[in-house]
Amino acid sequence: MIAIGASTGGCEAIATVLGGMPADAPGIVSVIHMPEGFTKSFAARLDRSCAVRVSEARDGDRVVPGHALIAPGGYHLEVARSGAMTTVRVRPGEPVNRHRPSVDVLFNSCARELGPNVTGAILTGMGDDGARGLVAMRRAGARTYAQDEATCVVFGMPKEAIAMGGADEVLPLTRVAEHLLRSAAMIS
Repeated sequence: MIAIGASTGGCEAIATVLGGMPADAPGIVSVIHMPEGFTKSFAARLDRSCAVRVSEARDGDRVVPGHALIAPGGYHLEVARSGAMTTVRVRPGEPVNRHRPSVDVLFNSCARELGPNVTGAILTGMGDDGARGLVAMRRAGARTYAQDEATCVVFGMPKEAIAMGGADEVLPLTRVAEHLLRSAAMIS
């Protein structure tokens, strides 16, 4: 499974990463800081331009190959594992790091529920949301990536994740998809 988080500049960054995924890519979950009402049309736009299916996540959706789920604006997104099946939980709640959805909420659930059976990337964005969660994923055995400064619109979230030791590698945006795919292929 693949987890992705982004904020400022994230629409194009996520479009680039998902655009680099083949139709049979591992299941993908993603958080972008967007207000309620905007994520559904964002997912629909990506669905028209990407080989993978893209939709706004609904509570209980299964994470399956060839499908990317985008957290709905105004709600947190978490993963839950039951045997070999991974589903998402979409829930209201207080903002975390001033955001709902929060990248940290997603990444922390990935660390807790999936351990080394997930790979993740933190992309362009202001602030530090997702940095601690990426650290948690890496400590749990996941392979983790951060977008480099040169290709970020705002080098806040990746910079914090790198400073905290959360990223195994720092990559230009155009190389993130291939590294996520390579890491996901090594997960049994």
